[in-house]
Amino acid sequence: MAGHKLDPIDRHILAELQADGRMTNVELASRVGISAPPCLRRVRTLEEAGYIKGYHADIDARELGFEVQVFAMVRLQSQAEADLSTFEARCRAWPLVRECHMLNGEIDFILKCVSPDLSTFQSFLTGELLKAENVANVKTSLGSAAPRMNRACPSTCLRPGWPAAPDAGSAPHAPPKRKSGPVNVPEEHRSRFHRAVPCPEQGAKAYGTGGLPKGSYAAPATVHCRRDCFCRRK
Repeated sequence: MAGHKLDPIDRHILAELQADGRMTNVELASRVGISAPPCLRRVRTLEEAGYIKGYHADIDARELGFEVQVFAMVRLQSQAEADLSTFEARCRAWPLVRECHMLNGEIDFILKCVSPDLSTFQSFLTGELLKAENVANVKTSLGSAAPRMNRACPSTCLRPGWPAAPDAGSAPHAPPKRKSGPVNVPEEHRSRFHRAVPCPEQGAKAYGTGGLPKGSYAAPATVHCRRDCFCRRK
């Protein structure tokens, strides 16, 4: 983050853009109570400071034919930094792997995978993941239908006047007060990357014939985007 200190108007802008990133600057200015030119300057400043990472479409993988969601827990033989980086790079080359998180403890990585059917995922598991260098074992769990989670940054963090106690009817406890100075998030607690769903026409159909063709993504990859980042808004 750059040395830009957020004021209540900045937080209001972030909250509005998180809810609707497609609104015009005029509409945004009206909602936050300032004129359009300074509003645009504030948005540009927030982008340059790193508070706004980007604007993305939240695509429903199931609607595109990727009905199966599987979580793969991977344990490596070696946890040296070079080996961890090598496995992470390998995950980026697997189109069915949508998210990759490094963990502490018995499991080294957890992968979120999507697939049009179980047989396609099984082919990936036995033909790619289990055969990858340095992989000791893999445990998988099939994702079940669940209510959609809100991936955006908690709105209380963006409310003008933060940190303050939540309004009546909201969360029962006030969020912890943020310490002064930069916050260092441990690397193992960060989402390693998140990508868009693969192209439904070229993805799984071509997977069993030597890998997905180059460029077979519905949208470009977003590297090192945390799940709780407000650019991952609904």
